[in-house]
Amino acid sequence: MEEDLNQSAKETTTYNMEAQENEVENDPESNSLHQPLIKRKQTLSSTPLAMVGAKVSHIESLDYEINENDLFKHDWRSRSKVQAGPGIPEIKAYLNGVDTPNMFGATTLIVKIIGSIGAVSAGLDLGKEGPLVHIGSCIASLLGQGGPDNYRIKWCWLRYFNNDRDRRDLITCWCLFRSFKAPVGGVLFALEEVATWWRSALLWRTFFSTAVVVVVLRASMEFCNSGNCGLFGQGGLIMFDVSGVTVRYNVMDIIPVTVIGVIGGVLGSLYNYLLHKVLRLYNLINEKGKIYKLLLSLTVSLFTSACLYGLPFLASCTPCDSSNPEYACPTTGRAGNFKQFNCPTGYYNDLATLLLTTNDDAVRNIFSTNTPKEFHIFSLIIFFALYCILGLFTFGIAVPSGLFLPIILMGSAYGRILGIAMESYTNIDQGLYAVLGAASLMAGSMRMTVSLCVIFLELTNNLLLLPITMIVLLIAKTVGDCFNPSIYEIILDLKGLPFLDAHPEPWMRNITVGELADAKPPVVTLNGIEKVGRIVDLLKNTTHNGFPVVDEGPPPVGFAIGATKLHGIILRGHLVLALKKKWFLQEKRRTEEWEVCEKFTSVDLAERQGNIEEVAVTKDEMDMNIDLHPLANRTPYTVMESMSVAKALVLFRQVGLRHLLIVPEYQAAGASPVVGILTRQDLRAHNILSAFPHLAKSKGREKGN
Repeated sequence: MEEDLNQSAKETTTYNMEAQENEVENDPESNSLHQPLIKRKQTLSSTPLAMVGAKVSHIESLDYEINENDLFKHDWRSRSKVQAGPGIPEIKAYLNGVDTPNMFGATTLIVKIIGSIGAVSAGLDLGKEGPLVHIGSCIASLLGQGGPDNYRIKWCWLRYFNNDRDRRDLITCWCLFRSFKAPVGGVLFALEEVATWWRSALLWRTFFSTAVVVVVLRASMEFCNSGNCGLFGQGGLIMFDVSGVTVRYNVMDIIPVTVIGVIGGVLGSLYNYLLHKVLRLYNLINEKGKIYKLLLSLTVSLFTSACLYGLPFLASCTPCDSSNPEYACPTTGRAGNFKQFNCPTGYYNDLATLLLTTNDDAVRNIFSTNTPKEFHIFSLIIFFALYCILGLFTFGIAVPSGLFLPIILMGSAYGRILGIAMESYTNIDQGLYAVLGAASLMAGSMRMTVSLCVIFLELTNNLLLLPITMIVLLIAKTVGDCFNPSIYEIILDLKGLPFLDAHPEPWMRNITVGELADAKPPVVTLNGIEKVGRIVDLLKNTTHNGFPVVDEGPPPVGFAIGATKLHGIILRGHLVLALKKKWFLQEKRRTEEWEVCEKFTSVDLAERQGNIEEVAVTKDEMDMNIDLHPLANRTPYTVMESMSVAKALVLFRQVGLRHLLIVPEYQAAGASPVVGILTRQDLRAHNILSAFPHLAKSKGREKGN
């Protein structure tokens, strides 16, 4: 039993608020336009997931580090921003080991659903794909945990999912297919972009979930074919079908394809740069209060409506093509390629066809093949310019919004423009140029290749596009990487989420973890048998989430006489649990196994234990003792103080740690067996550079080389 309990004490990170305050004060770029948006509010909860070992256990619990001060309660919980935006960056950070309060809560789910419906219905230039990914993740998290905290179902079989690993896997499985109807592309999206830790079991789980969804969707489509679902019965798995055109290209067509890729990379990086500036500006506006958030959203909505209705008057009327009786011209229904608008009978307005419709139908119209004269280049230029502006200023307002469709709209427009310009030099259809343009802009902004390639093939149903699509994606990503990070990385940085990259900075090889520990306050340790009063005092006066447990006694071989030994590490929540359970002893002694089994269960250790303020301890109990040995993790990950920060970062991220203990090369008599503890915040490049400014110079020299 003791061994099982020790295995449960997975490590937890500590968010050092005081250190960050000092960092902001000393940072010359700590003004409103440069510091992370959440960091400025000092409300980020950094709680990496412990995913150590292959065996799933009920006692693998998340013990989130949340600073319960008045600022936190007033600011973060009342003005949480997780409902706005796409949600994919936050999910990516969560799967990397960072948790934000109420990220997958029931209120977030409800607000996300209602907000997405309202935003899409309003005709705003935003996508529903990102919010749908977040909605699916909320459902997966709530189902796996038995519902919200206050109304949780206590079924025994749900205990299997009551651990970090299965909760993470459930969230990973709800990927892109829920929004874009791309089952295989969704699995690859989870692999390439979202999930930090990937294994074979997760691969078949995500594939199984997409298979179930596609079967249910197909059955629902068959049911709706009879007209039982109204407008909801339209559509299918192929959203933008371009299979009806013959794909012909030769070696000379590689030149325009390369041009599309280069332009997509440049425009994608430019879009990322400008969106970064707009989001900074929006943050200054939103900080002024809720009324300013509302006014900003109303302004963007009114501007969008005015442009969508007013700009079609600039376009000229185009006569309908009588040689193509397959399509009604002008269109009289809700959708179609030929909107009459202000034109006489027998004519249509091509710009109204693109603007006065849903975003999905606008993409279908631009992707349409075998229609070389359908859209004038002037109308496409207006459409492209408008959606560039709307794509920049719509994302960031207080509504759930995605990035997929806005980027596809911009990319498809400029792709079709290039197709018209190169019509005499290439055999590729204009609609296929639009597909390539959308793919290039997405790769230039999001920096994905494999998953985007499969997604576009599934959405367009044309496998013959595979070779040139691969070329476009690779070129656009390579060009975009020369300028700035991907859009999701920029959003992560803006929100101050401590996301750990797979590759450490080169200058991290020039500093050791021992030097990093020396720059921090001394580590706080607990004795194996500790006084209740000292534990209560530590929990009330510190925000640390993990404490090394040391023992006095005969020193191990090779250690100096009088040296203490490291027993393990214990979590803050388990200390609170011991106080709640009154795990007190009159004398200093090690407890027996049967005593531990009577007092604690694995479920107790898996549940969150609340705050120290909720625990009532009498004055007499303060002088009693607690045996911490059975509650501590006996095998924490440790590194020597001479290890480089670069190697420690790789170990920390790949193993999925919360704490990494630093031990001395040689322990002198009376010295602590622990030099320091590294958490996620300590390994962030920005925090290291603030403590060691001289490393910034070596960073610049390495970039110059």
